[in-house]
Amino acid sequence: MTGFAYHRPSSLDDALAALAERGSLPIGGGSDLLAAVEEGHAAPARVVELERIPELASITVQHDGGVRIGAGVHIATLAEAPELTAFPVLRAACAAVGTPALRAMGTLGGNLAQRQRCWYFRSGVGCFKHGGTGCAAVDGEHVYHAIFASGTCHAAHPSDPAVALLALDARVEVRSIRGSRMLDIAALYEGAADNARSETVLAEDEVIVAVHLGAAARDGAQHWEKLTQRGAFDLALVSCAGVRRTDGSVRIALGGVAAGPWRAPHSVEEDIASGGLDDESIEALAARAMYDATPLAGNAYKVQMAEAAIRRAARAISI
Repeated sequence: MTGFAYHRPSSLDDALAALAERGSLPIGGGSDLLAAVEEGHAAPARVVELERIPELASITVQHDGGVRIGAGVHIATLAEAPELTAFPVLRAACAAVGTPALRAMGTLGGNLAQRQRCWYFRSGVGCFKHGGTGCAAVDGEHVYHAIFASGTCHAAHPSDPAVALLALDARVEVRSIRGSRMLDIAALYEGAADNARSETVLAEDEVIVAVHLGAAARDGAQHWEKLTQRGAFDLALVSCAGVRRTDGSVRIALGGVAAGPWRAPHSVEEDIASGGLDDESIEALAARAMYDATPLAGNAYKVQMAEAAIRRAARAISI
């Protein structure tokens, strides 16, 4: 691991000014960045701590019932936050992250912006994300990889909260010294499979400062499931978040299947929202959701797992 300077900013503006300087990288809990430095995927001249900035470390319930979650809030806090009682799918997804130690260290912003966990990338193989031109997993070991190909890299994004946030139609507030912008969760990961530098659309001087949950996503029926090879401390083979809002609309998102969290086709969601479905109809809808899946030779089992997860989610949130 190479050495680097450390800066603890006095405010968010101070942090953004520091991050505008070449060679600076943000750090929250550090569980991903420090591993990336050790593995040779990041070489900061200076790290800028974001964890203790008050604006990033709070959860605020808005007047209309929506919630603003600072990017520096720890995952363990979110898993039990009373402010998120009306968003149980997000609390459940946060409780499913890693180990108690990782949940206590990791922050929401860091979890959403983390690098992918493909063993070729992490071990320094010359894959697309590490100086190569192609994905080493295609002709190699790929049992944990994506089944929806969207570019050169076939790794699946590891974030559990991102899946729940997609089902909740959350928005991400991104800021730099140049200004701020709001992104849908799906837009945050747009082009991830063809982006060698990152898994998000963030510019080098941009950071996630907050996640916003709209009041319309409160309550209703919400379902979470994470399928793993081991019972604990494992990445999702497939995860599923299902939400039926109080207005009757449905959103279903999967993790472990694409370069970012993946949303079921709108037509499938609409048919689930129609209600009154028997088992045969639910099975047909789950199969239709997987119609465009393009698994590799060794991970077609994920298609069946994803179908099963969608079936269970549809039943759990059906009226």
